[in-house]
Amino acid sequence: MNDFEERARALLKEMPLEEKIRQVTADMIFDVDGDYDERRNPLCGSYRNPGHFMHQDKEEPATPGEVAEKINKDVRRSIEAQPHGIPPIENGEALHGAQWGMCTCFPQPIGLASSFDPDLVERAADVIGKECAAAGVRQVFSPVVNLARDCRWGRTVETYGEDVKLSSDMGAAMCRGLQKNGVVATPKHFADNYGAGGRDSNYSETSERTMREVFLPPFKACFDAGAKSVMAAYNAWDGVPCSSNRRLLTEILRGEWGFDGFVVSDYNGVSDIETSHRCAFSPAQAAAMALKAGLDVILPFDSFGAVSEALEKGYLTESELDENVYRVLLAKFRLGLFDEPYRDPGEADKLVRCDNHRKVALEAARESVVLLKNEGVLPLDKDKIKRIGVFGQSAELIPVGSNYSGPYRAPWRGSDAPTPLEALKAFTGEKVEIVKGDSSDIEALAPECDAVFYFTAIAEGEGSDRSDIRLPRVTSRKAEKDAGGFIIDEDSFEIVDDQESSILRLCGANPSTVVVLLNGAPVDMTAWIDKTSAVIEAWYPGEQGAKALAEIIFGATNPSGKLPLCIPKSVGQLPLFYSFKPSGRGYAYCDDDGKPLYPFGYGLSYTAFKADGAELKIRDNKAEVSCLVTNTGRVGGAEVIQLYLSSHLCEVVRPLKELKAYKRVYLESGETKKVTLTLDETDFSYYDAKMNFALHDGHHTLLLGTSSEDIFSSFELAAENGVLRAQ
Repeated sequence: MNDFEERARALLKEMPLEEKIRQVTADMIFDVDGDYDERRNPLCGSYRNPGHFMHQDKEEPATPGEVAEKINKDVRRSIEAQPHGIPPIENGEALHGAQWGMCTCFPQPIGLASSFDPDLVERAADVIGKECAAAGVRQVFSPVVNLARDCRWGRTVETYGEDVKLSSDMGAAMCRGLQKNGVVATPKHFADNYGAGGRDSNYSETSERTMREVFLPPFKACFDAGAKSVMAAYNAWDGVPCSSNRRLLTEILRGEWGFDGFVVSDYNGVSDIETSHRCAFSPAQAAAMALKAGLDVILPFDSFGAVSEALEKGYLTESELDENVYRVLLAKFRLGLFDEPYRDPGEADKLVRCDNHRKVALEAARESVVLLKNEGVLPLDKDKIKRIGVFGQSAELIPVGSNYSGPYRAPWRGSDAPTPLEALKAFTGEKVEIVKGDSSDIEALAPECDAVFYFTAIAEGEGSDRSDIRLPRVTSRKAEKDAGGFIIDEDSFEIVDDQESSILRLCGANPSTVVVLLNGAPVDMTAWIDKTSAVIEAWYPGEQGAKALAEIIFGATNPSGKLPLCIPKSVGQLPLFYSFKPSGRGYAYCDDDGKPLYPFGYGLSYTAFKADGAELKIRDNKAEVSCLVTNTGRVGGAEVIQLYLSSHLCEVVRPLKELKAYKRVYLESGETKKVTLTLDETDFSYYDAKMNFALHDGHHTLLLGTSSEDIFSSFELAAENGVLRAQ
């Protein structure tokens, strides 16, 4: 038993029952003005940090120092009110930036995943962790490591895409970056968070095998990387709500994986056991079911009454509650909250959105952009281009996206964060005339321009699952209200254009039409993709994203992003992902070949790469694949070499291919580098018919390529009696 464990056990023995109950409860107050101090109960164990709510209806948002002062005051009041001076955990969101104020805003996770660069993501998470800790926010509900295999799911934007390996790497990188700053990472939503049709938080019919092979590994990677908390999902798996699912929260999480952190509910997830799932007859029974199953903190509002009643009526024993409380206390000792509970407001002002942090945001934006199509129009030459037409309402918005960006009821803003229109003007200066038009100007304005750009708009995110994945038309409106996450505002977002029609008209008026997609999930492009000259998948590239886009458009930066999920041709192909299992019938429809419009791992560059000299070496049950990569073009750029595994002659059906390793490599023009990718025996292991995971017998093909469909070399191997050998 280490010192933290000893201190937690010793304190637990001294605590009366009421004080114990308080440690598994939480609170959140939306209005932090007026009589806030009187309404805030200082006895709860966790709080949604007040900084998140300090900016609404303000001409100027609160400064980092002011947020730190507010949180310090709350922490001090709690410590002084507690019988044993137990400090609270101040928590919040940090999906792609610390969400307590106007902190550094990175690309949305789907964009970060497009970098195929875990080191970059860890550096971004390090910035986020520093900015959380600077204000006193010590637990964040991030990262989202649910896989997005049906892009109708509105929360696709929050994920790292469809792939197990990529999502595991990105989630682990985020956890490492956050936790090195004394901030508890809380991967979510444990474990399979949407149902058929991409419906958020709907009942999961996922089998035990698929859960083990697909949806659980990214969480395990996060815990291996040091995450000490996890958030239970809203939905139910195998007939049991995730918030009270002992199979998930105790048997797998703690029993099999050895997780020694604490579990929190999603907001109102415990009350949902009664109200939504109809598995409990009272709040007290729901609370007892959750706590006994292994959930430790009930978010977001005070549940003292429900837990007290559960104890009084015998639904829950004090010894059972002790285990929940111990895990919460252990987390607080690990965080150093007892020893250093306060933050320095002056340091917060110096740190948040400092020059170095914005530089990392710019680098992340540059690597997140994916060039999908280019028929020679890009990059533009600002010495030759005289006039550019800019269309689409997103051209005049900072491209951070509305999902988990900025604090409550206050959009993220920064005077030094440009819109795409502003960034293009700043980049070109006086050399190029940049003209903004709307749909009524297309036929008059577009023919007079050397190139035209259309910046798309879409309403998506939590609470916005879609049945139609085409670009929304005029009259499409999203009236947002507070949802389960209490992040969604009451703001309305209205699309002011028939976007498909405008794109088609632009293509007819000017052959040099470029579509810039600002979105969080794939859209159906079939109506216009063949008519455009270029398409840029920018996702929501964050506060520095517009600057990165301007650089890419004019060739100052070479695009290098790769798709973290397949882009379908139409909604009728969904769900769609590359690593499906073999079928007895094939994969096509009578009117569709079943293939995506763009495959997983795909992305173009302004230069060209050649890979040759591929070799395979097997030693100590590890497979080492290497190749030489040469930049044969005229400009420097980055390529992502990807290694896939295709298994056959196994005891059970295996996916046709799975990403197992990848390497991002930057090369100057004419430069050659050797890339080596190594797989260990775990990469060749699988669950057999009895659900035992091991290096079972089977034949394997290693596929080396630059996307899941662009393969340039392959090797045959076999596993027999626990030994790998080449064939």
